[in-house]
Amino acid sequence: MANDRPGFGEPPAGDHLQSVYRFWLLGHQLAHGRAPWQDPYSFQPVVQPQTVVGGWPYGIPFWPLEAAFGPVVAWNLLLLSTIVLAGLFTYLWLRCLALGPWPAAIGGLIFAIAPYRLEQSAGHLLGWAAVFLPLMLWAIERSRVAATPGRTHAWGALAAAALVSVPLSGQVHLALGAIPLAVAYAAARFQRVAFGWALGGAVAGIGVGLAIRYTLIADSAEESGRSTAELRHYSAEPLDFLDRWHAPRSEEFVYLGWLTLVLALVGLIFLARRNRSLAIVLGLAAVLPIILALGTHLPGYAAVWRNFPPLHLTRVPGRLLPLADLALAALAAFACTEALRRSGRRAVVVACALVVLVTLDLVVQPLSATAADPRNKAYAALEEAPHGRALELPLFEPGVHYGSVYDYYELQAPREHPNGYSTLAPQAAYDFFQTHVRLNCGVWLPGDDAELETLGVTRIVLHRGLYRQAFRRGEAFAELALWEQGWHPEETGGPVTLWAPGDGSHPARSPALPPAGPPVFCTGWRGQTMMWREATLWVYGEGPLRLSFEADSQTLVRVFADGRVADQIGFVGRGVAETTLTGEGWHPLVLVESTRGVRLVDIEQ
Repeated sequence: MANDRPGFGEPPAGDHLQSVYRFWLLGHQLAHGRAPWQDPYSFQPVVQPQTVVGGWPYGIPFWPLEAAFGPVVAWNLLLLSTIVLAGLFTYLWLRCLALGPWPAAIGGLIFAIAPYRLEQSAGHLLGWAAVFLPLMLWAIERSRVAATPGRTHAWGALAAAALVSVPLSGQVHLALGAIPLAVAYAAARFQRVAFGWALGGAVAGIGVGLAIRYTLIADSAEESGRSTAELRHYSAEPLDFLDRWHAPRSEEFVYLGWLTLVLALVGLIFLARRNRSLAIVLGLAAVLPIILALGTHLPGYAAVWRNFPPLHLTRVPGRLLPLADLALAALAAFACTEALRRSGRRAVVVACALVVLVTLDLVVQPLSATAADPRNKAYAALEEAPHGRALELPLFEPGVHYGSVYDYYELQAPREHPNGYSTLAPQAAYDFFQTHVRLNCGVWLPGDDAELETLGVTRIVLHRGLYRQAFRRGEAFAELALWEQGWHPEETGGPVTLWAPGDGSHPARSPALPPAGPPVFCTGWRGQTMMWREATLWVYGEGPLRLSFEADSQTLVRVFADGRVADQIGFVGRGVAETTLTGEGWHPLVLVESTRGVRLVDIEQ
């Protein structure tokens, strides 16, 4: 139950695969007597074993479920349980506010099926972490009215634990809203012990957030913060909040419902007459996340985002919307209370009608049946292979979600690999990617095989399905180069092939290379401008070759053709590199520059 993107024979990439990996990792590490917060497999040996968040707390029940039923059933059961728990905790909290069973149940229903919370449960753990919000408020209420000091402190401790679990589960952005909500709510419903525990949980939550900021984020490529372009891309527009048909699996999918908003507004009016302080807290919890979700469409937001350090590390303004979902659910429940009070003997009929109307108002289908490939033959062979690291092709930047597919297959064959998927990966992981990404296109330079041997790579796994998922070129060239470098296919599972060091024999049938045609631009390009320090292309034919470049500043470009240095030029403005290609067919070229942004303006043969 995740997304329904095409996988081309493999699991479609998505955060659900990374989440499954991190749930599994917690139990796997504990079973081997190792720290459950460490990832000993990703980016090895390029960086030190990484500390990861996201396994808490769902990795604990995932451990026995995965052992009994496999990761797919374990994921589905836990995802369904978060929907039930979201509604149940909301119901229990609202009952503590003296609401009747029907209004509390309607409020629980609204939060359980809140479109944004559900959509952010399909892979991202934001929807899962949102379950801690009503649990936290319910525990505060129970602590306020507990009959004995022991129970008062026990419920208070549960409230603090629920609050701390938000950043511990990796949802630091949500914690920026959950922490002030806990303190404000406990102040509005003041009872000394309950407020003390809420305040203690807030301090601990801030400590967890700071620890993540100054350990994990500080050592990653995201240390300098997100870009304004990312912020603009993920900012919602005003009509998005009322647009049921906005594409799901999009960060701008922030539909809140029409009837739900009307009920919440009416409920706020009635609540303000009964309990003004609570109305203020819930009203702000409903309105502020909606306003902030507008991001760059809100005047002044960009300036605040740029100068307020916690926000500057985020890129999706709408990540606070689960707070609004919960507040809207509570306010709508107060409106239902008033509606049922005025309905007299028809209260049950009105309540049933409200259940149906609210469901129709909110129902969306962001969860879809998704390919899983739980028993891949290539990875079964990898599991049985001698000890050594595995390199998976194509390589992706550490923060690009396509690498999540490799995380998922790690469950079938736990093994260190120099690539991986993490938005908080250290710079060394990005350096490895940029240095070796040309292998995606079958472009090897002298010394590459020796370097892989130094890294301990004894197997290479080629994912043809991922080439198609990520719209990457060069799959056939990569396969041809593996043969030429002395590797041979050991096992194939669908579009996944495990390659092992060979005996130097050549394939019985050569890979189907593209027919003669124009140059194939492979890795490192945006159009014909170099994105990284290296870029690759394949050129067909033989004879003289002239490459014309443009650069705005002094730069040095080296050209490798067929694995050898062909030419080297230094220039500013325009420069021309020349070489001669020997032999009919396709020839690999690697361009290495000293500055980014060099443009390849012409190729003459």
